[in-house]
Amino acid sequence: MKRIENQPIVIERIFNVPALSVWNAITRKDEMKIWYFDLADFKQEPGFQFQFWGGPTPERQYLHLCEIIEAIPKKKLSHNWRYDGIPGNTTVTFELTEKDGKTLLRLSHQGIETFPEDNEDLIIGNFIAGWNCIINESLRNYLETPR
Repeated sequence: MKRIENQPIVIERIFNVPALSVWNAITRKDEMKIWYFDLADFKQEPGFQFQFWGGPTPERQYLHLCEIIEAIPKKKLSHNWRYDGIPGNTTVTFELTEKDGKTLLRLSHQGIETFPEDNEDLIIGNFIAGWNCIINESLRNYLETPR
């Protein structure tokens, strides 16, 4: 799939929960490990660095290196996203808007064109599929399934 320069991935979804519930899901490591990645530590503070392993198969895993850029409680969380030993740097942003007890989550991931084009694992289609699964399935199930 040919890259589209400077076109971020944008996924929006309305969750039937308040913004605080979504915020907690995207900022608390004990909640993130259920629907997202299992992080050793996470703090919603600019400058905080975190990392995790992930990839398309158990044999092809990448060390993700991330750093919080901005954190506005119940409103916005932004961090960079890059891979150890691979050129390129991207930005992931979660923006929350609450209305009538429901929350619109707008995820954007920009800068994917900075990753090497010859790495099939890092093509934009894989990121689109991954984020759709993470937001529209994993996070939805986590937030909207009664516990």
